[in-house]
Amino acid sequence: MASQSTQAAPAPSLFELYLGFAQISVSAFGGALPWARRILVEQRKWMDPEDFATTLALCQFLPGANIVNLSIAFGRRLHGWAGALAAVFGLMAAPVVIILTLGSLYLRFGQIGSLKGMFAALGAAAGGLVVATAAQMAVPLIRKTPVTAIPIIVAGFVLAGLLRWPLPAVMAVLAPIGLILAWRMRP
Repeated sequence: MASQSTQAAPAPSLFELYLGFAQISVSAFGGALPWARRILVEQRKWMDPEDFATTLALCQFLPGANIVNLSIAFGRRLHGWAGALAAVFGLMAAPVVIILTLGSLYLRFGQIGSLKGMFAALGAAAGGLVVATAAQMAVPLIRKTPVTAIPIIVAGFVLAGLLRWPLPAVMAVLAPIGLILAWRMRP
């Protein structure tokens, strides 16, 4: 893993914002969040790890796709509504074309046995990317506030991952607990 500098790059232009989110979208087969973190934090340095984690946490709490919410929030922060539109269009344009094309091909050739195995392997790879991104996002939180972060992370994993609670229920339970713990631990 590349070392992560906390020095932020200059704010991107609208066109650079579009291209950055387009790069995320065309790289992100099986899950965009790992690629979003890699591109926004590690490659382009438009966000630091903590900013990415906190912005994503907000976006996960909102209705809709997390990566779409992230593109809108980040784009709007930099360039208002024009930035939000540039980021979300960058994120959505290529996948719409690709999915329509692949859907047509799948309708035509989807019954071929080897393709079914390929789709299963792609699903496993996507799961691995999600786990790796979650671990990368947890590290700055644990370093900054280990006493509060670790119990919340573990509880979230148990409730959502093991007990299969729906995300709104997990958030309804853990958000107030996290706020209380953070309030009590403040300097």
